[in-house]
Amino acid sequence: MPRQGLRRSHLTIIGALIVCVMLFPVYWTVTSSLETNTQIFATHPYLITPQFDWQTYRIALQTQLPHLVSSLIIATGTTVLCVLVATPAAYAISHLQFKKVTWLIVALLISQMIPSVSLDNALFIIFNKIGLLNNYFGLMLTDCTFSIPFNILILRAFMQSIPKDILEAAYVDGAGDLRTFIQIILPVSKSVLITAGLFAFLFAWGDFLFSVTMITQNSFQPITVSIYGYISQYSQSWNQMMASAVLASIPAAVLLILSQRYITAGMTSGSVKG
Repeated sequence: MPRQGLRRSHLTIIGALIVCVMLFPVYWTVTSSLETNTQIFATHPYLITPQFDWQTYRIALQTQLPHLVSSLIIATGTTVLCVLVATPAAYAISHLQFKKVTWLIVALLISQMIPSVSLDNALFIIFNKIGLLNNYFGLMLTDCTFSIPFNILILRAFMQSIPKDILEAAYVDGAGDLRTFIQIILPVSKSVLITAGLFAFLFAWGDFLFSVTMITQNSFQPITVSIYGYISQYSQSWNQMMASAVLASIPAAVLLILSQRYITAGMTSGSVKG
């Protein structure tokens, strides 16, 4: 028993060190956002900032608030579209009998292997012809091209674990496919739906490649593209860039914290029993 306790202590220490290494860039970003540019580029950098400069956050919030709102609109719209499309598609693949379903699943897997830059170039040409550049809906559709196949695979894995006895009982009671889907599948799938929606939101929130390609004018900019605008050979606002990065991380971090119990339930949802 003492050996087991000692081993657990060692594993805990190792785990804590790994977490510290992974979180150190986050810590450095936060501390740099509270420093002046002179302090950031000092010969001997500060591990703990001696004097906080909160003025940086006031300036960053004033300049980045419209971009944060744009990212929120895009990420929320992408999440809604993904869940509306992926949920019935996953139900159809997992429970409705039709031919070539295996090939459909393979196609979904292949779509996840295509490099985003290749897909981005093709979508740019298509969206340019149909007038979907430089607008929110076009960018939502672009983000959905990655999120929908991924969400279908997640939801399908869960829906296959739902006992068939539940569905057969609904059919015996006279419920059709649509009623079974709405009244049984959706309530049972609550946790995994939140998990899938969260993945779609986080991808759209952190997307840079699609955003910088599909937006060719200054009509609006997501927060990722706006932060990229700080990076140039003439940039002198590194503290503001760090403050903007911190502000951009807060909504995603809050959402992850609030959805933690649903994510845990969604990851272990394969244990549904009849």
